[in-house]
Amino acid sequence: MNILLIGGLWLNGAVWGPVASALQAHGHRPVPLTLPGQGDGSASATLDDQVEAVLAAVDAAPGKLMVVGHSAAASLAWLAADRWPGRLAKVALIGGFPSPHGQLYADFFEVRDGVMPFPGWSPFEGPDAADLDDEARRELAAAAIPVPQGVAKGVVRLTDDRRFDVPVVVVCPEFTPAQAQEWINAGDVPELARAKHVDFVDIDSGHWPMVTKPTELARILAAAANAA
Repeated sequence: MNILLIGGLWLNGAVWGPVASALQAHGHRPVPLTLPGQGDGSASATLDDQVEAVLAAVDAAPGKLMVVGHSAAASLAWLAADRWPGRLAKVALIGGFPSPHGQLYADFFEVRDGVMPFPGWSPFEGPDAADLDDEARRELAAAAIPVPQGVAKGVVRLTDDRRFDVPVVVVCPEFTPAQAQEWINAGDVPELARAKHVDFVDIDSGHWPMVTKPTELARILAAAANAA
């Protein structure tokens, strides 16, 4: 199956290298995506630009495919399900949940000079970054690409209820499947509360399993694609 890989904030497509290689070994066709404003040199990109890039990648993939969204990009994966529900066999969400209609995409950290730079490791101390050694932290921080304001403060627009028919698998890194289910049941994740098919898979990692557990993450994604 074609598997579109979308990294979260500050990441470009290169972060998926080891996962993509392992997915190929499982017989799948990974498509790591570099988003506008997160690796193409543009600081003026908007959320709409990123959505269009995702939809173009979906359009270019033959047959149905699985769209994978990491962290904030869970919303981008879900927007793909909203725009073209009939083209997606499954959505996989890694360490993140889709924002509801009308919410800002990623208004999480300070915007300076038109971009939202990586805020350093302080906000991620604890389970998020516990499995990252000093070298991995330095490499991730050095490679982090400031997210354009037009992306971070873009408004999520969802219009097609057929998105709830697309099967979802939630990959749980720094939280457990039980916690994820609890958040959904409590109304904290309204989009997944309405989704008809949601599965949960645990992975013993922090927030960036593509960096610290790429082989295991690829195995989980391959299994999800095989079951689609």
